[in-house]
Amino acid sequence: MGWEDFAKVDIRVGRIVRAEPYPEARKPAIKLWVDLGPEIGEKRSSAQITDHYTPDSLVGRRVMAVVNFPPRQIGKVMSEVLVLGVPDGAGGVVLIAPDQDVPLGGRLY
Repeated sequence: MGWEDFAKVDIRVGRIVRAEPYPEARKPAIKLWVDLGPEIGEKRSSAQITDHYTPDSLVGRRVMAVVNFPPRQIGKVMSEVLVLGVPDGAGGVVLIAPDQDVPLGGRLY
């Protein structure tokens, strides 16, 4: 694996503009609407992040998301982006985000 492989994955900064419970999911999850800036626009996703987040706590939060994977049906939600996180010590997901205010749609490199 080399740089060319990494460069194929398009990871961008977004802001969660809407979040709702997803009780129909097999595992506890939250439906997300993520604004990825003027070039990409708003995309939907779902994430199993209920250990650390509630829908209300997510609105306005910046996140990192893969924007060039094909859409994937997750239950009744068509997930258009993959919001990124890392596991805590117990396996709960902690979202990845820039630690400063950066423009929406900025690409990770």
